[in-house]
Parts: sequence; C-alpha cells; structure tokens
Amino acid sequence: MQLTILGCHSATPRENYHTSSQLLKINENLFLIDCGEGTQIQLRKAKVKFSKIKHIFISHLHGDHFYGLIGLISTFRLLGREDELNIYGPRGIKEIITLQLKLAKSWTEYPLFFHELVSSKSEIIYKDDFLTVKTIPLDHRVYTNGFLFTTSSNKRKVNSNAIKGIKLEHYHYRQIQEGKSIKLNDGKVLNNEDISLKPDPPKKYAYCSDTAFNPNLVQLIKGVDLLYHESTFLEKHSELAKTTKHSTALQAAKIAKDACVKKLMLGHYSNRYSDKEGFYHEATKIFKSVILSEDLKSFSI
Repeated sequence: MQLTILGCHSATPRENYHTSSQLLKINENLFLIDCGEGTQIQLRKAKVKFSKIKHIFISHLHGDHFYGLIGLISTFRLLGREDELNIYGPRGIKEIITLQLKLAKSWTEYPLFFHELVSSKSEIIYKDDFLTVKTIPLDHRVYTNGFLFTTSSNKRKVNSNAIKGIKLEHYHYRQIQEGKSIKLNDGKVLNNEDISLKPDPPKKYAYCSDTAFNPNLVQLIKGVDLLYHESTFLEKHSELAKTTKHSTALQAAKIAKDACVKKLMLGHYSNRYSDKEGFYHEATKIFKSVILSEDLKSFSI
C-alpha cells in the first residue's frame, strides 16, 4: 500500500492548505478517499493518471470532503473516459451529483454507479481478490463513515535464494505462487515449501474522517498498520471539539493507544493553528508512533 495525502486541512481551502482527500495505491489500483475542493488539481500535482481511479469513497456530505467530486466527474468526461466509476457515500450523494449533471446537461458517457450507505453498523462495501473495504461508523453532526482497507493475498512468494542457479521456465513462477510443486525439464521435482515463502501478511489502513471522540472505534481498528484519525483541535479547544463533534490530537492518540495500532497519522487540522508541531507534541504524550499528514506527501504502509 502507498498512501498519498492530497489534502489534510478542515473547513475552507487556502492557498497552501487543501481540504480532505487521499489516494491509496494497492498494487496498480488507485482508490480515492474523500474529494474536497481542488482535489483534481492536487491529483495533477501528484502526477496521477486519472483513468486508474475506478472507486471513490466519500465519508460524509460536508463540503470539505466532497465539493471536488462533481468537478472530477466532469473532467473524467472531458478526457473521454470509458471505464465505469463507482462512488460509495451517504444516501443523498446520487441526488446531489445527478442534479448537477442534469442542470448542466453534462451527463457522463461512461457508466457512473452510486453505492449509497445508510447502515449505522460496520459493513463490507467492496471486495475483490486482494482487498476488502469495510465502513467504520463515526460520530459526527451528519451521517459519517470512515473506511478500513484490508489487503489479502493467497499467492506465495518465490524464494530467490532457494532457486538460485536453477533454470526455471516462465510458467514455473506462476505455479510456485499458486502453491504448486514444479517439475523441471530434467524430471526433478521441487517441493513448493522448499522454494517458496508464505504470502505477505494482510496490511490494514483505517481512515477515520470527522468524528467526536469515540471509544467504539477501538474494536473496529484493532492493530491496524496505519490509522488516520482526525485531529481538528488541540486540547485547549476541547470544548469546541465537543460542540462541533470533532476530536483533539490527544483524543486521537488515546484511540490509537487503546486500539494498539502500529502508527497514527494526524490530520484535518483547523486553520486556526499555524504551527502543526503542537498536534505532534500533544499526541506523543501518550502514543509515541505519530506522524503528521502533509499535503502531497506519500507514505508506505
């Protein structure tokens, strides 16, 4: 997995502060998570090939998380997109987008599918041979979900040390990955367990968008490799966090600690703070493995 932060600030965009959007790369597939205003400009800066984005996940219908969506959909049309686009988001997102397309007389020529979410419980919303995506119900002022991305692979890995000096045909590599023993041209049989390694363990990324402090998250994100948790405020503004149903950096760290995650990434900063180091110092008081999200910065998971 590779995660690229396109925007990690809250409320209104500014010249160098972009609202929420992330790009998750798994193998050669690209998944867009939230789509704040200006997301397509950030995608351009990150040199992303638009046609590779086939799935977009929208956490909730506040503008700083989806106002860039209609622009991106329209750009796909202008670029002559033919592949289908799947959008996962709260009920109402289809009505909003289709009304804009209708009034602009700009219907897409490519298939556009909406998967509207209504459940207050965690559910699987996407699954293929290598990835499962589940919702993470959050506590915000409107219906909101985070998303848990979990990779899986049944393919074994070729043990390069074990096959050193052995002449293999191209199809042997596929057989090894499928867990099969192979027969060489001279008749010798190599047992799979002697020439392969176990598949990579699952990788887990949890995206927790806007939410009040919510201990119920802990069981849903237990032990993830990376947790992105909003930290709109510092503790000195905890009352404001409470009334707006956002979290502080300290509260995000408490969730990370209780869930035993490997690493915590903070984001969704309020523009009232010019120095982001305060978020880092506050969170690391109780959880040491903390990183700060930054626009256009990429992280390996």
